[in-house]
Amino acid sequence: MAAERLQKLLAQAGIASRRNAEALITGGRVTVDGKVVTELGTRADPQQNVIEVDGRRVVAEAPVYLVFHKPRNVVSTMKDPEGRPTVAEYMRRVNARVVPIGRLDFHTSGTLLLTNDGEFADGLLHPRKASPKVYVAKVRGLVLDEDLERWQASIEIDGRPTRPAEVSRLRFDGDKTWLEIVLKEGKNRQIHRLGEATGFPVLRLARLSFAGIDSEGLRPGAYRELTVEELLRLKREYGVPRRTPEPSPPPKAGRSAVEARRPPPGGRPRSDRNTPRREREPSREPARPPRERAPNRRR
Repeated sequence: MAAERLQKLLAQAGIASRRNAEALITGGRVTVDGKVVTELGTRADPQQNVIEVDGRRVVAEAPVYLVFHKPRNVVSTMKDPEGRPTVAEYMRRVNARVVPIGRLDFHTSGTLLLTNDGEFADGLLHPRKASPKVYVAKVRGLVLDEDLERWQASIEIDGRPTRPAEVSRLRFDGDKTWLEIVLKEGKNRQIHRLGEATGFPVLRLARLSFAGIDSEGLRPGAYRELTVEELLRLKREYGVPRRTPEPSPPPKAGRSAVEARRPPPGGRPRSDRNTPRREREPSREPARPPRERAPNRRR
């Protein structure tokens, strides 16, 4: 194997994204053959050199690409200082150090991609790629046609204007409205801030898809591997992954570790003192409802 840049090797091994790998190198946490390396651009060959991060040897993993149906009230990080449930609890059966690609808010459910391929994550998250993220939101109030124009306007977050969102009305639900929203960037709580700016607070939010990959057919807490066809499409559209892997057998019954611990109907749960108790997700996010004609605005 030819020598590669250290940050690329760390990203390929699932240690961190390439940007975070650069921080590890400049922070003096990476060694090659026992010597600390802090210069970006340093090359190494994992077959010829011993590469370590914080004293642990870096071993290249086979690339793993997953789509996960994140339940509500779960943090989309691998650790949480507040002790809240994290996606890591659902990845215990994955034989790789996968990390989420982007994030979903604590109360937001739906499609979340995970991988141990740092280049893949960087490719989908790069602003120039404008990967579409499709959401369904339930908001308070009746969003009429003239209100949709305000939802599609740019707002300012952290001192910078956002890209206009694509917003369409799905249906009315009493005095509330279901909307479909397409974002091509990942600003913090952007949809909630749109709701605040337009006067229609967001009551419920779920992500339907990310870069065209959806979690349809997955129960909350379950995941599956991306298919070769999905990976080939992503490579055509976003340039990643660089190498398309051969399909590998999916996890048992396509369930996560947490999902697998649920008892069968009428059965008794298996005890596991190392596993925190989890509440069952009350229901799957609603399917996209049919469009309806707008009623007159209530006065």
